[in-house]
Amino acid sequence: MEIQFYGATERVTGSCHILRVGEYTVLLDCGLIQGAPAEELLNKEPFPFAPSSIDAVVLSHGHIDHSGRLPYLVKQGFRGVVYTQHATVDLCRVLLLDSASLAERDAEFRRKHPLTRRDRHAEPLYTREDALRALNTLTGLPYHAKREILPGITIRFSDAGHILGSALVELWLEEDGVARKLVFSGDVGQYGSPILNDPETIGQADMVILESTYGDRLHRALEQTLAEIGEIIRSASTKHGNIIIPAFSIGRSQELLYLFGRYFEEWGLERWQVYLDSPMAIEASRIYWDYPELHDEDALAFRHDTKMMPHLNNLHFTPTVEQSQAINGVKSGAIIIAGSGMCNGGRILHHLKHHIQRPECCLLMTGFQAEGTLGRALVDGESEVVILGRRYPVRATVHTIGGLSAHGDQNDLLRWMGGFTNKPEVFVVHGDQPAKSIFRNALEERLGLKASIPKPGDIVAFGP
Repeated sequence: MEIQFYGATERVTGSCHILRVGEYTVLLDCGLIQGAPAEELLNKEPFPFAPSSIDAVVLSHGHIDHSGRLPYLVKQGFRGVVYTQHATVDLCRVLLLDSASLAERDAEFRRKHPLTRRDRHAEPLYTREDALRALNTLTGLPYHAKREILPGITIRFSDAGHILGSALVELWLEEDGVARKLVFSGDVGQYGSPILNDPETIGQADMVILESTYGDRLHRALEQTLAEIGEIIRSASTKHGNIIIPAFSIGRSQELLYLFGRYFEEWGLERWQVYLDSPMAIEASRIYWDYPELHDEDALAFRHDTKMMPHLNNLHFTPTVEQSQAINGVKSGAIIIAGSGMCNGGRILHHLKHHIQRPECCLLMTGFQAEGTLGRALVDGESEVVILGRRYPVRATVHTIGGLSAHGDQNDLLRWMGGFTNKPEVFVVHGDQPAKSIFRNALEERLGLKASIPKPGDIVAFGP
């Protein structure tokens, strides 16, 4: 029995690890690398294995940096089954088809407007047809149900509290009479975050593969974050501009709508028109509301009182391109939620192009921003940024809201690890290098655990 570390080791995105038990090989996640263009080119690199040799994939959740390379895996020959939580199957239908559409449009644009000889023959990483074939490999499982997926490999999902359907993965492994238990965290959510339940406790493991996205810092308390958002909205109403919110289509957009409904009067939202300008976020919102059994008590109570979620009579869904373009004729009183969350594509670029130079407008940055992205440049306070190939001065006010992250901070991650009654060996992945190093030290010093940071290609055997 061995695990080979592959994706999300040198970087935050591209989650993927290779588990071998006896004659079987299983992938834990198969995510897309996101960030700067040079980073994203790595997605076309060959896998360090024959995709046809993979017997199954265990998918922790739907975010594209965990699921987005599945169509490419199928395109290259994978014919096994992908096991994931039920809600993740529904979200992946939205995410993977959208990812394929973006790849097809990008390749078509490069062929029509080539900058290099290679661009004249640009092909997408995968097509919608590839995505549909990948979707046919997904099998949904409920939380807490044990399932033997291959001889010697049994899995169980528990709620990670990160996005709808996100799972902490327990794997019971057996080979030649030797039994071991591996836990793969996927992404661990914050305790007390809106809509979703807290991350569930897992009692024991021999080995844990743990994310560390925010392992080097603490988020602002939710109460302070909510007060800050309210103050920003109230203050912006006096400037007679618009509020632009880059938001991840899965998770963050739904949280924002939920909070807008809960604090509608307190934040003075009756003065605004709210636009959810993302076809993917619109569809994902419908999926979120279809799974009330995965909501926490507060969200269930709010849903019962209002009979609908989100409860906003000034909310506009704008799925079409024409509807999206029309928003830019609104010069004041609009709150525009659009993707992508890191500003590295999607409709948010067009809204930024129209508003970034307007001092009466403000930007609310509410999520993680990877190195090399436009979102990171804005968060870092760059005075000038490039949007769709053109430079724009940043005159709008940029607010960074840290307390809404879907990822747990250092204390959340330590709290979750503290739920183990034994002392498993921990392998820290899915984080920038400083975050991983600081978090590894925290695991050792505060919990007395043996922790290490694997490199790509490292193999760890966990037999007798």
